[in-house]
Amino acid sequence: MRLEDEIKQPVFQSEAQKAFLNVVYTAGWLGQRRVGLFKPYDLTTPQYNILRILRGQHPLPATVAMLIDRMLDKTSNASRIVDKLEDKKLVTRTVCPANRRAVDIRITEAGLHLLRQIDEAEVVNPKGFGFENLTDSELHQLNMLLDKIRT
Repeated sequence: MRLEDEIKQPVFQSEAQKAFLNVVYTAGWLGQRRVGLFKPYDLTTPQYNILRILRGQHPLPATVAMLIDRMLDKTSNASRIVDKLEDKKLVTRTVCPANRRAVDIRITEAGLHLLRQIDEAEVVNPKGFGFENLTDSELHQLNMLLDKIRT
């Protein structure tokens, strides 16, 4: 559906304003659709994101600063998310032997197992989010344009 119809605004100040609002609206739309995906696994989207980052680091440890740097949502409180994942036994936290002020965070075997379950269920599949309506060429172009916006 067209942005004009979705937000009931027939006229925009410029194409740039419309594009900006379209990206913001679409990001919110995608976020709302993702909210329920991880509920059956007792995870939030930011918790899944941290587990995904830790799996990519495995078996090496991560720090909270590194997690924040790699997170999709930079506004999330990584320390609090790690606390919750530790309570669920999905990650461990240990004092770094080389720097006692730093803390090493690692994904546990239970965390890896949970991610395998999520992968097998194809929970994080872009199909069903409208991406199947785009060709590979259009997807490539979309990725290039979004990257170009951020440069």
